[in-house]
Amino acid sequence: MPYVKVAHEVDPKQKLIEEIGDISSLKVLHHQVLVAVYQRPRTAMLGGKTFHLADTTVAEDRFQSKVGLIVAMGPTAFANTGEWKWDEEFNIHDWIVFPPSSGWNVTVNGVLCRMLPDTGVKMKSPDPDMIY
Repeated sequence: MPYVKVAHEVDPKQKLIEEIGDISSLKVLHHQVLVAVYQRPRTAMLGGKTFHLADTTVAEDRFQSKVGLIVAMGPTAFANTGEWKWDEEFNIHDWIVFPPSSGWNVTVNGVLCRMLPDTGVKMKSPDPDMIY
């Protein structure tokens, strides 16, 4: 399947940051990572043509999404301690990839999020639309 570039009216990273708002009072514990789940908009482009994603396709992102934006991390998330050594640095507002079955869903300020252990993160991505 070719790479489908989604038409964004607003940068998806900025949109999630604005929607979740100030979460500085949240304290994520240990090696946990709070991830705002990326949900594709309804409009996509393929080969220069615009098409609309089906309602069921968009709705399924709530359950099957594999991409999210790190919005908070526990104090030991991605720490190089003990036998575990990370070969990549992860920061707040990085796009990450995780198995759809990882973590648990939680809504923060009306934004669907997933709480995962740092070991549930499998990849970093420059663009959430690259992953399906």
